[in-house]
Amino acid sequence: MFLENTVNPQQHTGWIEVICGSMFSGKTEELIRRIKRAEFAGQHVEIFKPAVDKRYDEEEVVSHDQNSLLGTPIESSSNLILLADDCDVVGIDEAQFFDDGIVQVVNDLANSGKRVIIAGLDMDFKGRPFGPMPNLMAIAEYVTKVHAICVRTGNLANYSHRKIRSDKLVELGETQEYEPLSRAVFWKAIEQDKKLKQE
Repeated sequence: MFLENTVNPQQHTGWIEVICGSMFSGKTEELIRRIKRAEFAGQHVEIFKPAVDKRYDEEEVVSHDQNSLLGTPIESSSNLILLADDCDVVGIDEAQFFDDGIVQVVNDLANSGKRVIIAGLDMDFKGRPFGPMPNLMAIAEYVTKVHAICVRTGNLANYSHRKIRSDKLVELGETQEYEPLSRAVFWKAIEQDKKLKQE
């Protein structure tokens, strides 16, 4: 999992944790759980989200299970450096929606001694690596991949299938627009979607 104590306090630095997976897998839930534990321990925490994500609330970071924490919406990853300056722990939700600059920003935060916890989709609706997430996973000390349950088979779901017709990369939605699917079912659904487009 992840460590919260360093063995050598003289050489203490920050670190990066990434929580990734499909939609409805509990990524934000796990981010909120870790942030609340740090807050309970008396650490100064702050959680950020992309300003574009207004599904549940303008400011709060909200999980599908309706757990929430007051957060700070930001337009650009460059805003993080100033806003997180006095934090011990920095949470970032929906990291896939941020610009590629977030990778350097997160490295800088960790190098300055902060614990950085990131949650985001690792793949887009076509099953491709999503935005800066692959690079964030590469630089992280700890990566936790969580899974949803496939709504068609009951198996572990790794993919977020878009049920509506739209080719936009960023299409915010919930259960009306997306469903978690297992590998075999997802790729069959993608083939069916292609055939429907050709009709």
